[in-house]
Amino acid sequence: MRYVLKISFDGADYCGWQIQENGITVQGEMLRAAKEAFGETVIITASGRTDSGVHAAGQVCHMDMQKSVPPEKVAAALNAHLPLDISVLASAAAPDGFDANRSAKKKTYVYSVYFSTCRNPLKDRYAVWVKGSADLEKLKEAASLFIGVHDFKAYCASGSSVKTTVREIFSFDVTENGGLVNFTVCGGGFLYNMVRTMVGTVLGYAGGRISGEDIKRSLIEGDRKLVGKTMPACGLTLQSVDYGVELF
Repeated sequence: MRYVLKISFDGADYCGWQIQENGITVQGEMLRAAKEAFGETVIITASGRTDSGVHAAGQVCHMDMQKSVPPEKVAAALNAHLPLDISVLASAAAPDGFDANRSAKKKTYVYSVYFSTCRNPLKDRYAVWVKGSADLEKLKEAASLFIGVHDFKAYCASGSSVKTTVREIFSFDVTENGGLVNFTVCGGGFLYNMVRTMVGTVLGYAGGRISGEDIKRSLIEGDRKLVGKTMPACGLTLQSVDYGVELF
């Protein structure tokens, strides 16, 4: 039977989602918990991989298991065996033909930054310090340049193997709340390090190091020299995954 799971995790102490030989991963912990809870080796597939140190508020996975368990009880069963920094928020029976990866239509990420004269260690686990003050209007100006269908070759980490680097960005909002500036990006899909590099580029524009013309050219020419730095992983959270249907 296939179940669909919505999970949240603090990624600070994990080497990303995907299981690997050397390093603790979120997928590895999920598989271990399922083995302990249900007594069998299951298959768990996420909507996509998250990098080392990246967090999730609403990652979606499907889990294939031979044993039949009431879908609404799967979450509690897994949580009883998961570490405190991973939690299954909801579980349900997967719709016919559902695939957590292939069925995803939109993903939303939030990157959090705090601007101040001094670093605040209480914010550093989930946000990145930028010295100075925020110019929200300039940040919004730069963010708007990414909306639409573009070639994001310049925003993809080197060595990434994908069939195409063309992606569609539906929205890119910049808001300030409680001392944090949140960059909320919704798109049809994302390349490796894409969101973190987009945010670095927007910050470069606001700081006067990158021009609007540089950003436009980067989306046409694919030149990495035209974009900003890749921001640290700790500020990034996978907020939600949209499948066009209610899953839970």
